[in-house]
Amino acid sequence: MNIAIIDADLIGRKRHKFPNLACMKISGYYKKLGANVILKTDYDALENFNKVFIAKVFTDTPIPKGGLFGNILKLPNVEYGGTGFFYDNAPALPAEIEHFKPDYNLYNEWLATVDDGGTTFKAYKDYSIGFLTRGCFRHCPFCVNRKSNKVIKHSPLVEFLDTSRPKICLLDDNFFGYENWKIELQELINTGKSFTFKQGLDVRLLDEEKAAMLFKAKYDGDFIFAFDDIADAPLIIDKLKLIRSLTKKNVKFYVLCGFDRRGLYDADFWQNDLVNLFRRIEILMKFDALPFAMKHENYQHSPFSKVYKRDAVRLVQ
Repeated sequence: MNIAIIDADLIGRKRHKFPNLACMKISGYYKKLGANVILKTDYDALENFNKVFIAKVFTDTPIPKGGLFGNILKLPNVEYGGTGFFYDNAPALPAEIEHFKPDYNLYNEWLATVDDGGTTFKAYKDYSIGFLTRGCFRHCPFCVNRKSNKVIKHSPLVEFLDTSRPKICLLDDNFFGYENWKIELQELINTGKSFTFKQGLDVRLLDEEKAAMLFKAKYDGDFIFAFDDIADAPLIIDKLKLIRSLTKKNVKFYVLCGFDRRGLYDADFWQNDLVNLFRRIEILMKFDALPFAMKHENYQHSPFSKVYKRDAVRLVQ
């Protein structure tokens, strides 16, 4: 059986530098069954494969709809999935694939053509990647996990750990929201490998026990949190004080802007959103925390879109 796997974000996004976990799991599963699996980096001649799997994470990643066969997603041998297609309604992978060890070699041939030996493609070379937990209880309206009600155990570390790789990258949605976070964190520490939570951690759940254990760990890169709502300012300030009482290491905060929880997007919102953006930045800078503006796509409809696009971004990035 000949199988093509297409990471649509890799093809359609110029700055995309992170492997697709679902693609690697699908590859590992079908290779185990004896299939000939390739990573395809274009959409040509898809009819030559028994199966074609297309995955994407981002909704704005383009998928070609023209050509000889019209919409490729309608081809009988094509299956597609991911949040980029279905957002918060993305169907899960079959359990036997979801819990199969990722094929970290899937990107090797492509990598050989683009890698200059630097750090640009380190995510493809250095990291074991996976979820220890899934889900969240916050119901944030802008998040793909908004329909989730709790944090649950997803997979054991051994399921995706490649002992030959020096680092671990966790994609967990809200790790500290899991009741057995301490057991999972200790297991990460026990590997002796540096690790990171790519999606960030919920600073509102941070307490002295969590913070002490986290900051003493062999962590990879900056500690990342979020400050999405100015209404959380008193709590965030308390957590920043806790952080700075325990560490001087770099901490980064994603700062959401351009999203109206009311869904109104009126003149008052756009003006207040920018004011609140800079108020949050001011608070973070007082604690030597790096703000990183996360612009919701709706900022493009603001009468102040140029401020979001240029001035605010230049200040904090």
